[in-house]
Amino acid sequence: MPGRRALVRRRGFLGLTLAGACLAALPFTAGAARAQATFPTRPITLIVPFAAGGSTDVVARLVAQKMSESLGQQVVVENVVGAGGNVGASRVAKADPDGYAILMGTVATHALNPLILKRKPYDPIADFAPVSLLAVVPNVLVVNPNLSAKTVPELIALLKAEPGKYNYASSGNGTPLHLSGELFKSMAGVQMQHIPYRGAGPALNDVVAGQVPIMFDNLPSSSEFIRAGTLRGVAVTTKERAPSFPDMPTIAEAGLPGYETYTWNALFAPAKTPRPVIDALNAAALKALKDPTVIERMQAFSATIVGSSPETLADHVKAEAAKWAPVVKEAGVQTE
Repeated sequence: MPGRRALVRRRGFLGLTLAGACLAALPFTAGAARAQATFPTRPITLIVPFAAGGSTDVVARLVAQKMSESLGQQVVVENVVGAGGNVGASRVAKADPDGYAILMGTVATHALNPLILKRKPYDPIADFAPVSLLAVVPNVLVVNPNLSAKTVPELIALLKAEPGKYNYASSGNGTPLHLSGELFKSMAGVQMQHIPYRGAGPALNDVVAGQVPIMFDNLPSSSEFIRAGTLRGVAVTTKERAPSFPDMPTIAEAGLPGYETYTWNALFAPAKTPRPVIDALNAAALKALKDPTVIERMQAFSATIVGSSPETLADHVKAEAAKWAPVVKEAGVQTE
C-alpha cells in the first residue's frame, strides 16, 4: 500500500506539472492571437536607410501607401541615412520587436555592408525577422556620349588598349554599384580607377559633364539621362533585358557571360517579432504589390516585382552573402 500511495502521489504531481505547463503556455498563445487580431493599433514607421528620391525610397513610398490602406494604420516612411545604410538598419535591429518599426533593406544593408565591415553594427540574419522580398531593380553601365565605346566589347577593347587611363564613378565605396564595377573589371580583365562619390546624384552630374567617362548606376536614376541623350546606356546588369529599355542588351549577352548584379528591396522587422505580426505585414505587402498603380510605377523604372514569403527572403539573404563574399575579398574594400 505505501508503494501504491507513492505512485498515486507521483501521478498526481505529474498531472499538476503538465497542467501547469499548459497553463503557462496559454498567455503566449493568447498573446500571439491578440497580436494577430489587433495589429496594428498605431502608425508603423518604415525606415529607409538611404536618401529620399532614390530607387529604394521610391519603392518604399509606393508600398507604404498601399500597406496603409490594407492595415488601417499609416505606414510612415522615414529616411535615416548614414554609413551606407548601416545607421537606419541598426535602428531597426535595436527596435522593439513589435512590428511598429520595420526596415526597407537592400543588398547593401543585408549582404555587402556586413561583408565589408570588420566591426559589424548588426547581424543581418540574427538581428532581423524577414518579411518579404519586394522587388529587384537592374543596374546599368552608362558612359558619357563622347566616349568612343558604344558596346561592351568596344569598351573592353578600349580599356585593354590603354590600361589604367579611364576612371569609373559610383555612388560610394563598397556600394553595390562600386562592386558591380569591380566584378566587371575582374571578369573582363581590364583596369579602371574607381572614383567614389557621396551618392549617385553627384556622380551622374560628373559623368554627364565628362569629368568621369564611365559609371555603374541604378537604372531608375539614369533612365531620364539615357532618354535625353546626355548619357549612353551601354548595357544592363541583370540576366534579362529591362522592359523599359528593350533594345539595350545585358552585359552577359553583350560580351561577359555569367555577369549579373542588381539591387533588391525587401522588408525586415526586428528579430523576435511575433509570427502573427510578420504574417500581417507580409500579407499587406503582397497585397500592395498587386495594386495596378504600384505595378505600373514599378514597371516604369524597370523594377521586377517579386513578393516573397519570409522563408524565401531568408534564403535570398544567405545566397546574396555567398555571391558577394569573393567579390568583396578581391576588391579589398574591407574596413574597420
